[in-house]
Amino acid sequence: MSIIEGIFLGVLQGITEFLPVSSSGHLDVAQELLGLNGVPILFDVFLHLATLCATILFFRRKIGKLLCIFGRWITRRPDPVKETIGKDAGDGLAGTEALGRGTIVAVILATVITGVIGVCTSRFVSDLPLPFIFGGFILTGAVLIASSYAGRKYVGRRDQKRGISWMQAVVIGIAQGIGTLPGISRSGSTIAGGLFCGVDRSDAGEFSFIVAIPAILGAFILELKDIGDVASGIGPAPVIAGCAAAFASGYLALTWLMKIIRKGRLEWFACYLIPIGVLGLLFLK
Repeated sequence: MSIIEGIFLGVLQGITEFLPVSSSGHLDVAQELLGLNGVPILFDVFLHLATLCATILFFRRKIGKLLCIFGRWITRRPDPVKETIGKDAGDGLAGTEALGRGTIVAVILATVITGVIGVCTSRFVSDLPLPFIFGGFILTGAVLIASSYAGRKYVGRRDQKRGISWMQAVVIGIAQGIGTLPGISRSGSTIAGGLFCGVDRSDAGEFSFIVAIPAILGAFILELKDIGDVASGIGPAPVIAGCAAAFASGYLALTWLMKIIRKGRLEWFACYLIPIGVLGLLFLK
């Protein structure tokens, strides 16, 4: 793999990791078209790790506050700032002590469910043929259209509660597990899962990327055994260049996507996913 190819795959990963279009599916198709079929899966995980760093940077305030809430919770120390009624909208899912604790429980629950599904699918996930991936694009597009209308259904409801309940966490965890399959968007699945079960649009977007942090870290740890294959088969320069490109493009894509989520326009991406899925099924096999 050349440095240029590494940068190309990094930019592709950075953009598609956050946009609900399936980063793994796009990477698989790109590697197939470029004749890079021997790329170790750990290279893809390195790119995911780079976009994870972009996620942490973007949500650094909320993540930092959640970690503080978790620390006070397990040490049974009181909140130094008296909690007010409602929540600070600027802190989203970490707006109050109680809301932050609920978010932490939801992240743990969703991660466990995702892990179980991921272990069950990991044996065949890397061997899926291109038609399956293009079919996943079409399915993701259809889900995004349906979830956009579902999300608008809850806008303005007076009884709508902010935050993530345990039942909503279960749904999102299952959606994230399904989203590990190439062609099925992880971010699209988790955001759609949240919208289908009544999660506020902004909270659904935030939670989708926060809950990805332990999932990506777990995948990275599991694939560390293959780090020698990356060093010998690809070399450090393409990996470093790809990770840098994934980080930069990922941060920009995440900034743009959060604005789209708040507007409730996820169906825009279906206009890309469904046609490319159909074209792929017709001309690429």
